[in-house]
Order: sequence, then structure tokens, then C-alpha cells
Amino acid sequence: MKLIYQNMLGFFLIIVTTISIIGYSGIGYARNQAYMQNYQRMEGYANSLGALAEADSQAGTARLSNNFLDQLEFVLRGEDVHLRIFNDQTEQIYPKTNARIQLSKNIFSTLKNGQEIRIQNNHNETSPIASTKDAYTGVLVPWMNDKNLVGVAWISSRVKRVERPIYLAKRNLLRALLITVAVGLILSFIISYYSTKRIKRLSRATQKVAAGNFNVQIEHKDSDEIDQLAENFNKMVQALKQSNEEIKAQETRRDQFMADAAHEMRTPLTTINGILEGLQYDAIPEESKPKSIALMQRETKRLIRLVNENLDYEKIRNNQIMLIKTNFDAMPILQDLKSQLSQNAKKANDQLIVTGSEKLPIYADRDRFTQVMVNLIQNAIQFTHDGQVEISGKRIAHGTQLSVQDNGIGMSANQIKYIFERFFKADPSRARMGTGESGLGLAIVSSLIKQHGGNVTVNSKPGQGSTFTVTFYDHGFEQFVKKN
Repeated sequence: MKLIYQNMLGFFLIIVTTISIIGYSGIGYARNQAYMQNYQRMEGYANSLGALAEADSQAGTARLSNNFLDQLEFVLRGEDVHLRIFNDQTEQIYPKTNARIQLSKNIFSTLKNGQEIRIQNNHNETSPIASTKDAYTGVLVPWMNDKNLVGVAWISSRVKRVERPIYLAKRNLLRALLITVAVGLILSFIISYYSTKRIKRLSRATQKVAAGNFNVQIEHKDSDEIDQLAENFNKMVQALKQSNEEIKAQETRRDQFMADAAHEMRTPLTTINGILEGLQYDAIPEESKPKSIALMQRETKRLIRLVNENLDYEKIRNNQIMLIKTNFDAMPILQDLKSQLSQNAKKANDQLIVTGSEKLPIYADRDRFTQVMVNLIQNAIQFTHDGQVEISGKRIAHGTQLSVQDNGIGMSANQIKYIFERFFKADPSRARMGTGESGLGLAIVSSLIKQHGGNVTVNSKPGQGSTFTVTFYDHGFEQFVKKN
């Protein structure tokens, strides 16, 4: 069943249920009021006749004669009121009839105690007075004289006359129900159509997104839950669009990496294969063999380094390495790195500078800390020519902060966005052997820093150089930083 029909059916059931409950309660109330008013009217007539009967007994007159009662019943016939009077022996004395009509013993005992009896329908089996004709409702009122029963008046009216207002109420209720259902169905159709129209719009937008169109946006007014759903849908589409763009960028970088890796592997393998063939056929002079063997060793180390970087990154990314954190002085390690990487810096005509206090306490894994700094320094050297690379460190609250600053080519905001992702190269054309040509160096740095509980940031502008800042927190405080 379509949603619009489900909503209309729901509205219809609510309307019918509500009208039924209200109608049932209203009709019940009207019935009780009608019978209560009838009882009170009949009791008023009976009490008035009882007062006349008591006055007759005191004055010795007979105002309640059959002739008087006939005239009274004739007057009350317009109200469809009928009289029956019983004596103290429970025998009917008015109207006179050849049949002997008496009240039952149980009824008589109740009346003898001065209690009135109200009859709703004398066709009921429990009614004290039965009738073979129309159903009657009324009251049995005892006339007492010094606690002695002198007579009983039964004043009644036809049930159908008493229930006429109830019949009118039912008819009005049915009319109101039909009108309400008709109006309700029209309004429910309008409301359901409006709601389902917005839901259909969401459905069509979802189909477009499923087809790969991430430029879909739904207008909304923030007035109800459907508008909230539309707002969340727009946010989802934006997130999917960004994710799709990042996936495409990742795929592009991966393809670029595979092409670069294939190129990087093909060159040393071709070199090694050529030297091996030369050695096999004695095509290489004896004096050139040491140089050829040294070249093969360098190319082999180059292949090993490329493979190890990929394996190392996968282990770091999957938390398969164990960090052995200790407190140590970072400054001697920075000085050693300056010496070890000075040859690479000279090739680019760069100057390495280490600044900071004589001692720089730090809490980290010594080997992984060295790996982080090597990658950062090599990255700075790679993109700086005829410039300066400065390595500095200082203590901050609850940690140690190190920075690697260069005045090289710098990066744009879009490049900074992806700089720590795998396979990304800010400038692939400047990649050099041994200085991060795989595009994994900064990805490894980011993963290691995260596992240390620290953080790494970069500040760079095109043509003005870059500054990488790494923070290692003291023992115990890195967990606090992770949680917050």
C-alpha cells in the first residue's frame, strides 16, 4: 500500500475512533439525563397525588376519585403519561380492570419500607410490572402515613418518547460523522499528498546519488522531521562527495606511486641485469669490475629500501610495531643526524643547522624518534636548493616540541591537505633517489606520531618554505591528550 493511502487510512481510523468514543459518551450522557429528568418528573406527579391522598384522608373527602384520575390522565395524555394506583394490599385499584393485577412480594416489601422503585423498561424480565404492548418507563412511589403504607402510585411514560432525544442525538451524531469523515478524508489527502511529495523528492534525490551524482541538494525550511531528514541528506551527500573526491585522489596517487615504483624498480633492475650480462660474457674490463659491483650494490640497496618502506608503513599503520618509550636527551641524536645527512644537504647546496638548549629531554621510542626526524629532514632537503634547513627543539608544558624549517619551494593549501597521506608527493618531478621518492616518508611520520600520542602540524606557503612541527608528550600525559 502506498504511503499516501496508509496516511489517509490512519487519519480515517483516528477520526472514526474519536467520533465513536465521543458519540458513545455523549449518547450515554444524553440517555442518563433523559431518564433522570423523566424519573424526577414522574416522582413529582406521584408526590403531588400522594399529598392529595393524604389531605383526603384527613378531611374525609374523595378528591382522588376515578373521575378525577380519568380527567388527570386525559390532561397528561399530551405528555404520554399514564397512571396506575395500588392499595395497601398491592392490588391495582386504578384503572379498574376485571383482571387481578398485584405487585410481587419483593417489590411490595421494598415499597413498604418507603423506598421508591425506578423502572427503565417494563419489558425487561426484572421489571416489577410487565406489559404486552409498548415498553414503559416510570416510577413506583409509596404513599406513607406514619410509616404505614396506604397506597402505591405507578406513573409511567412510553420508552420511545423518553428516548426520542437520544434518537435525535444518534441521528445528529451519524450526520456529523459522515460530514467529519468526508472533510477528514479531503484534509488527510491534502496533508498526505504534501508529505509524500517531499518524501518522493528525497527518493528521487537518493536515486541520483546512487547513480553517482553527488551534486544533489534538497531545499528545506527546517519546520519538521522531513526537513531535518532533508538537511541530514544534504550533509550525507556532501560527505559522500568529499569522500569520493578523496578516493579518486587516493587512486590517482596510488596509480602515480605504482608508475613511479615500477620506474624506480625497472631502472636498477635493468642496470643490475646489464652488469650481470657483462660479467657473464667478460664484456666488462677487469679494472671496471669493482665499480660495476659497487653500482649493483647501490641499486640493490635502493630496491631493498623501496620495499622496506612499504612494509614498514603497513606495519606502522596496522599497529604491528611495539614502541619502547623511554626518557632520553634528544639533542645528541639531532647532532648525529646533522652529521649523517650533511652529505645529502651538500648535494643540494643546503646548510643544516641545529638550534636549541644543550639538553632536550623527551619521552619517546628512540629508534622511531630517529626515523621521524630523518624523514622530516630528508623531506626538507629534497625540496630545498641553495637554502637552509633548521632543526630546533624546545620544552613545552608536559612535552617536547621539535620543528624542521626550510626555505624551499613550499606548498599550497591543497598540497598541505594531502601531505601526510600515502603515496602523495608535493612535487613528483623533484623526487630524488634516497630522499623520499616513494611518497611514504611523511605518511610514516604521521602514523608514528599518532602512535606516540603526539601530533604533527605543517605551515607552508608556495615559494617561502615549510615548517613541520612535531610534539611528543611526557609520560602519562599522552593518554590524556588522546582522550581529549
